Amino acid sequence: MEYEGHRAMFEAFGRNKYTATGVIQWMLNNAWPGLIWHLYDWYLRPGGSYFGAKKANEPLHVQYSYDDRSIVVVNSFYKKFAGLRVTAKVYNLDMEEKFSKAATVDAGEDSSTRVFELPDIGGLSSTYFVHLTLEDASGKNVSRNFYWLSTKPETLEWDKSTWYHTPTKTFADFSALNSLPAIELQASAKTAPQSTAVTLSNPTKTIAFAVHLKVKKASDGEEILPVLWEDNYFALLPGESRQITATYQARDAGRGTPTVEVDGWNVKFFPARED
Repeated sequence: MEYEGHRAMFEAFGRNKYTATGVIQWMLNNAWPGLIWHLYDWYLRPGGSYFGAKKANEPLHVQYSYDDRSIVVVNSFYKKFAGLRVTAKVYNLDMEEKFSKAATVDAGEDSSTRVFELPDIGGLSSTYFVHLTLEDASGKNVSRNFYWLSTKPETLEWDKSTWYHTPTKTFADFSALNSLPAIELQASAKTAPQSTAVTLSNPTKTIAFAVHLKVKKASDGEEILPVLWEDNYFALLPGESRQITATYQARDAGRGTPTVEVDGWNVKFFPARED
């Protein structure tokens, strides 16, 4: 919830840059231990909100629009990019591909560019997924984004709206996520003096949803904090592999080789193998 709420807020502003008045993030961190609002908590641990905001604020970014199903490229660089390739794939909960489309687009400097819209798609499961990728002219992946959506739309009570809040009349249904089978991933970790690179693979036919990584001290098993992960709370598609790196101060890691733990919404907890 925190990941999605913060990502959506910043993506809405990115898509509507120069026609929106602005966005205010409350808040950066907690002044005491807490569970909501923060990007990182009292213990300097980044939450889902941090990674959602990080994703939305990529300088060259591909995203989905909830209101009109448009796919948009947001370029926050003060330079143009030509020959970008956008790919959108839609999957049912069981990862059956229901739609796929790719297009080439140029992104002007500091711009928001609509590429195409997703059509009405029949036969979708009540919860389904949209996977977006953005490649530069050389074929290098520069942005990826993953959404979980519902065929039951949320409706808002606009007649009861105030300057700070609009109540929700009916809610989207994501209960099908609870039926995802528990799966086992494969992971190995390679540690340098101030970083740990984790290579993960999903050998199953099921989506690995909200994969979460944690790096711990060898001496006492405490989590190394603060830590800067490239990504976290991400999805790993069937057959997909990714490498995610964590950086930290050597003094915070203590003596010995740090260990990495992996879990997720439907991912069985396990320690990564040390290479």
